[in-house]
Amino acid sequence: MYLCLCNGLSDTRIADAIRQGARRPRDVYAACGCRAQCGRCTASILGVLRSASSQTSPSAKQDR
Repeated sequence: MYLCLCNGLSDTRIADAIRQGARRPRDVYAACGCRAQCGRCTASILGVLRSASSQTSPSAKQDR
């Protein structure tokens, strides 16, 4: 699914950037070789980052 239409960034590509170390939306854009255009996707990217962070945090691992 596309999360950023301006740059053509899919959820898969964003997830790859996060696995490579992106921790903020601007890190994701940089890893994908682009920058925010209209800004509408920033909230969605932030949500993906937060979700990924909660899945890898020590407290999340203890809950499993």
